[in-house]
Amino acid sequence: MSLSAEKKKELMLRAADIREKTVEIIISGNGGHIGGDLSETDVLVNLFDLMKHDPKNPKWEGRDYFVLSKGHSAEAYYAVLNYYGYVSQEELDQFGKLGAKLGGHPTKKVNGVEANTGSLGHGLGLATGMALALKMNKKSNRVYVLTGDGELAEGSNWEAAMSAAKFGLTNLTWIIDRNHLQISGSTEDVMPLENLHAKAEAFGFQVIEIDGHDHDAIREALESRTEGKPTCVIAHTTKGKGLYCAENQAGWHHKTPTMEQFEKMKADMAEYRKELA
Repeated sequence: MSLSAEKKKELMLRAADIREKTVEIIISGNGGHIGGDLSETDVLVNLFDLMKHDPKNPKWEGRDYFVLSKGHSAEAYYAVLNYYGYVSQEELDQFGKLGAKLGGHPTKKVNGVEANTGSLGHGLGLATGMALALKMNKKSNRVYVLTGDGELAEGSNWEAAMSAAKFGLTNLTWIIDRNHLQISGSTEDVMPLENLHAKAEAFGFQVIEIDGHDHDAIREALESRTEGKPTCVIAHTTKGKGLYCAENQAGWHHKTPTMEQFEKMKADMAEYRKELA
């Protein structure tokens, strides 16, 4: 279903706020995986707007489930959880400090987090197990998992993909943050993935390729289902999106911007908001 013009504007403005908040968290904590945080932001904003969830009752049985397999990109996740009230501002302010609840990778100690992640290649398997259990129990809950593209060099992803197709997990959506970069360079230089669409399709998924910053396309893809098949959304994104100096730069996989760079980002976001007004 297409977004209304008003709803689309709301989500685009929210994504701008989340990007700024994410960079604030990283500067305050003096570290974070900023490139992947900023590439995944638009997907996360749409996903949490779409999913059934209740911040006042994080373990509500009727909720949909989300697994951030690329757990190193936790700061944007925390910013979204903060927006909904799962995580307090005080908890955000403690990020990167001794004894903080929020670490460099999400854990189930944090309200709204369903799985401890960060050891790459595990999230799709976890999500597949969740979706299978829900199907066996005849539950209508949906399961979403976001993996990185560099992460797909881990063979465990493809074992999970085979299982998801075998069990016809229509309730499972696998989202790939396809920003084409990982810590050591281009994914196609480190471990080539293409033709990724054909690979996922061959493993039994309904596959949808989108611009991962186009809110209409994101929403339509996240809502899509094919009976008897899991869905794979390949979201083409820009690593470091919104922080001009970081965009499409592998060196910004894990880096802390200067205050001058952040001020430039805030000015850019202010201009962006004016254009949307």
